[in-house]
Amino acid sequence: MSITLPRYFLRFQLSFNSITASTRAKNNHGYLFLAPKANTTKFTTASIPGDKPQKISAEELLVVVGGGAAGVYGAIRAKTVASNLNVLVIEKGKLLSKVKISGGGRCNVTNGHCADNLVLADHYPRGNKELRGSFFNVHGPTDTMSWFVNKGVDLKTEDDGRVFPVSNNSSSVIDCLLSEAKCRGVSLQTGKLVTSASASASGKFLLKIEKRTLKSVELVEADYLLIASGSSQQGHNLAVQLGHSIVDPVPSLFTFKIEDAQLVELSGVTFSKVIVTLKLENVQRNIPQLTQVGPMLVTHWGLSGPAILRLSAWGARYLYSSGYKGKLIVDFVPDSHIEDLKSMLSQQKNRFLKQKVLNSCPMELQLVKRFWKYILDREGLVGDTLWASVSNSSIVSIANLLKHCTFEVKGKGQFKDEFVTAGGVPLSEIHLNTMESRIQPNLYFAGEVLNVDGVTGGFNFQNAWSGGYIAGSTIGRLAAGNANLVGAL
Repeated sequence: MSITLPRYFLRFQLSFNSITASTRAKNNHGYLFLAPKANTTKFTTASIPGDKPQKISAEELLVVVGGGAAGVYGAIRAKTVASNLNVLVIEKGKLLSKVKISGGGRCNVTNGHCADNLVLADHYPRGNKELRGSFFNVHGPTDTMSWFVNKGVDLKTEDDGRVFPVSNNSSSVIDCLLSEAKCRGVSLQTGKLVTSASASASGKFLLKIEKRTLKSVELVEADYLLIASGSSQQGHNLAVQLGHSIVDPVPSLFTFKIEDAQLVELSGVTFSKVIVTLKLENVQRNIPQLTQVGPMLVTHWGLSGPAILRLSAWGARYLYSSGYKGKLIVDFVPDSHIEDLKSMLSQQKNRFLKQKVLNSCPMELQLVKRFWKYILDREGLVGDTLWASVSNSSIVSIANLLKHCTFEVKGKGQFKDEFVTAGGVPLSEIHLNTMESRIQPNLYFAGEVLNVDGVTGGFNFQNAWSGGYIAGSTIGRLAAGNANLVGAL
């Protein structure tokens, strides 16, 4: 097996329980290969004399765990800053798999409506306080958009701030990143899993890498380690092995399951603007973020759309602890005061006494007929009821239903375009200005492996781009400085 990047590379087959190496040899690249010898228990080395003294190598190795947005972006940045740095990305599945499916296959690159970093930070239920500092100043949404445009990916910003490639195809973003990685000389390896990591007294990282399809193990010694493995258990395990703690992950960004046979009939109906408020038994204090404003969609299992997804993100831990049970209060006409609504309905009655209520919804409400029928059914008004037969108390009840319609949340659904969790390595354990661990030197984190998650709209990817860029820049500067120091010797 041949590898061209790592300075130190160990490979052996798992065909026996105790594995060791008895010989070693340096090839002309300066890499160290250790060959196994069965039925032995220790690694031993043998000195092999050469014709000439070995030169001190200026090359160092960065291993990136995770081939997602943060990992690939960080790898590219590190290699851009330090061309002498060897960069190896290890991904257990497919490269940039989340990028491929995000935004319905269009890739929501970032959000273009948050020029103010304080406003931007408020879109992160976990991390909103910590990200108010220099994090986005180093590399924010504008920087991200400029980077992709400069690499040939034309972007567009939609009315809600979401940024997509003009092609409406995530392959534009993926092809750009992979092309840039190849151009820079980043090595990308898939189908492999980093199962263990330890730090030596000299500060190097010894990584155990297992191939998923073969019973083989590779041991790689790295100078720098960037864990950008998303919310997978792999990254959390490695972080713990290197001294970090983990905030237990729970789902974020999901839809609400509502058990309501009549609501199922509204599947596909959308509301451009509603106010949704979540009430949970285990949350007695007032939490402003548990009320959200925005579009909502009725599905065959319940409720979805931006307003619901934002609510699920802010309420992720509360919902988890309550077993995803609670009450959802929806204001379907948020721009109308309830007294004005009552007046509007009373005027409708007086104007159309002989018309059926079902066929005569006030035009000002702009409600689809299916939803108007749903409200009438909940009030007990059958389709043939005339406005003349509607009592004043029914008018008050209809107004209250439109302003304070209550649904029982019975569980969570899935949001197929995003797989986001709340939890991971605490931000208190890293330096956000460098993304380096406060516990282990030369260890870095970026992306969702950290206890950071954003609401829907491109914010999770922006966290990945920013963290990857900062980590890559820091590692690159260190590697470049070390190369200059060695070159001066």
